[in-house]
Amino acid sequence: MRKLLMAGNWKMYKAAGETTAYFEKFLPLVTASSHADIVICAPYVNIPAAVAAAAGSRVEIGAQNVFWLQEGAYTGEISGPMLAGVGARWVIIGHSERRQYFHETDEAVLKRTQAALESGLRPIVCLGERLEEREGGGTEEALRAQFHGGLARLSEQQFTRVAIAYEPVWAIGTGKTATPEIATDAHRHLRGLIETRYGKQVAAQTRILYGGSVKADHTKGLMAQTEIDGALVGGASLDPVSFASIVNF
Repeated sequence: MRKLLMAGNWKMYKAAGETTAYFEKFLPLVTASSHADIVICAPYVNIPAAVAAAAGSRVEIGAQNVFWLQEGAYTGEISGPMLAGVGARWVIIGHSERRQYFHETDEAVLKRTQAALESGLRPIVCLGERLEEREGGGTEEALRAQFHGGLARLSEQQFTRVAIAYEPVWAIGTGKTATPEIATDAHRHLRGLIETRYGKQVAAQTRILYGGSVKADHTKGLMAQTEIDGALVGGASLDPVSFASIVNF
């Protein structure tokens, strides 16, 4: 049985002091939450503070992106070894905001995923359709194209260390949420793609999270679906009580 993974994506919020204060409130609320792995992906500059604040707890820390080379003349980029060196264990790759605002391609997602794995980081790789694709009946094709353009080019050994986040882009930051049924259909389609590429056993063990305006009041319905293995939470993860209530749905 796949263990739930609850991941918070702080995006471009919080300074170091706010990070420490967050964990002081958050950790006591999830001390007994052994039903799920818990990850918080902080801005690069807050990762050391988050690692220090979460020390000795079950909560692990991640980053929100990673460059595909280990070093070089790439001003402003952060490599996998740099992230691992300050205590990050996870990294979000291919988030819809990275694809939309920074024009990241499936090829870039693949290269970042490979770099993360080479550095010992666990990638949470995001896939999802835009509103026009959803309304045009192109959800499955959009997911298929993103999967084959990136993740499907990993070796089986590499792929088994990856978690996937299904992001209906039309639901992110809009207040809209895919119904449990809509989310389940997308997750089932993704698992079918994994089975075709890597086999039934790998498909059965791959965690596929839901990410798209996740809020506490509808988490229970989403987590009741056997195809949904956790959540990638954006805005609602910024408040420790809110995120804890999602973890403890």
